[in-house]
Amino acid sequence: MIIDLRSDTVTKPSKDMLSAMMQAKVGDDVFREDPTVNELENRLAKMFGKEQALFFPSGTMANQTALKLHTNPGDQVICDTYAHIYNYESGGASFNSGISCKLIDGKDGMFTAKQVVEAINPDAYYYSKTSLVEVENTANRRGGTCWNYNEILKIKTVCDEHDLGFHLDGARIWNALVAKNETAQQYGEVFDTISVCLSKGLGCPIGSVLLGDSKIMENAIRIRKIFGGNMRQAGYLAAAGLYALDNNIERLREDHQRAKEIGKELTKLSIIKTVEPIETNIIIFELNNDVSEKDFIKKLADKNIHIIGMGSGKLRIVTHLDYTNDMHEKLLSILKTFAL
Repeated sequence: MIIDLRSDTVTKPSKDMLSAMMQAKVGDDVFREDPTVNELENRLAKMFGKEQALFFPSGTMANQTALKLHTNPGDQVICDTYAHIYNYESGGASFNSGISCKLIDGKDGMFTAKQVVEAINPDAYYYSKTSLVEVENTANRRGGTCWNYNEILKIKTVCDEHDLGFHLDGARIWNALVAKNETAQQYGEVFDTISVCLSKGLGCPIGSVLLGDSKIMENAIRIRKIFGGNMRQAGYLAAAGLYALDNNIERLREDHQRAKEIGKELTKLSIIKTVEPIETNIIIFELNNDVSEKDFIKKLADKNIHIIGMGSGKLRIVTHLDYTNDMHEKLLSILKTFAL
């Protein structure tokens, strides 16, 4: 039994998802004639209360398109120090859009409206023009933490007052909605653009969707083409998304519960210095200074348990659709006896 907990991206389509994919009605999406892609886009747009949606092969491409829609070269986007668009999109903000990031040192990947006000550049020609505020929910690098919706509303007010765009990197928004008992409609009312990922917690093999109203989304399909993201009979992939929306959202509660149980067991180990608070499906923990990260990961790998190191003695475990109850019981059992 191999237990892969490096990410929730390691899942494979279930038998029923594959069946839905193989039965999909398809067409040429470049001509906007793929009925299944159109159905997925329309459904997500309606779910979030937006006028338009566009299917992308990756969340990075969806985010990068959003940045380009909101900005001009030389502009600046405000985001958290640990934001995915800054840390894990290969410098795409500067390469694709010619913009810079104004980083905020938030708490657990989240910042306040007051901090946004303080980060906005003065209206002078020798400053970068602040054009956009971006938030990530859940905050991946900070352990899957969920934003306080009331703070998001306050940031929206700041954006409106200063004529700033507001983008949500919702790669794991499904986890946040389930954990906080919130609705997609709430987020659609606040953000100008939203990217949602189907290949993480929802178990699809590929795909993200960018959402927004007609005006902001006017050039999205052109930018997707520039980035090389146009696909033909993409309905086979979109069908997986439709299946996931019907079957894989509420079950995220299982991932969250298992993550908390793993975290509880980790806190009992003398070799663990800290376990960060767990809200969703991501566990980030830190080893004692005298414990080798490499040795720790190898010892788990020798028992067919795979996790990921984040550097500086911190490691990450992510629960997901393919992490079964049998795997969970085995992992907990091994952790109970774990010692270097």
